[in-house]
Amino acid sequence: MNVVPTELPGLVVIEPKVFGDARGYFAETFQAVRYREAGLRLDFVQDNISRSRRGTLRGLHYQLQRPQGKLVTVLSGAVFDVAVDLRSDSPTFGRWFGLELSDENHWQLYVPPGFAHGFCVLSERADFFYKCTDYYNPADEQTLKWDDPTVNVAWPDVGERILSPKDEAGKPWHEAAKYGPGWVDR
Repeated sequence: MNVVPTELPGLVVIEPKVFGDARGYFAETFQAVRYREAGLRLDFVQDNISRSRRGTLRGLHYQLQRPQGKLVTVLSGAVFDVAVDLRSDSPTFGRWFGLELSDENHWQLYVPPGFAHGFCVLSERADFFYKCTDYYNPADEQTLKWDDPTVNVAWPDVGERILSPKDEAGKPWHEAAKYGPGWVDR
C-alpha cells in the first residue's frame, strides 16, 4: 500500500494494492502489521457501514470526550469525503481536506481524532464503510455546520442535498466546540 500524507498533520490517504483480472479484483483493506509498519498504530473497536443515495450529506461529525479515529472507504459508488482540523494548537487549525473516495480508486482516508468528518454522495448510491478507534457515544457527538462560511468547504454540486435534522442543525464554526491547547489523542 501507499500512504500519502496530506497537508493536515495526521490525516493520510491510503492507496491499497489492488489485484485485478477478468474475474474482478482483490484488495487487502486492513492488516495491523502492515499499517503499523507504515506508521499507523490503529486499535479499532467498532466497524460501521452506511448506504446513502445521491446528494446525501452526512456530517461534519466528531466527539469531544471519546474522539474517534476513522479509517474510511467506499465499498460501492463514490463520495466526496471531508475532514476539518479542530485541534486549536495545530498549525492547520480550521483547515479542511477533501477528496473523492470510490469503489474504483479503492482509496482510504485515515481521519485521526481531533477532526470533524463528513461526506457527500456523488453516485446514485454509495456504501460507505469505516473502522473506529473508539466506541460511538451519542451523548458526546458534536456536529459542525456542513456549509459554515468560515470553514468554507468546497462541496461538489450534486443537485438537491439530503441532510438529517441533526446535520441541518450543526453549529457554526464560532459556536462549535474545539479540541483545546495541549489536547492529546489518547
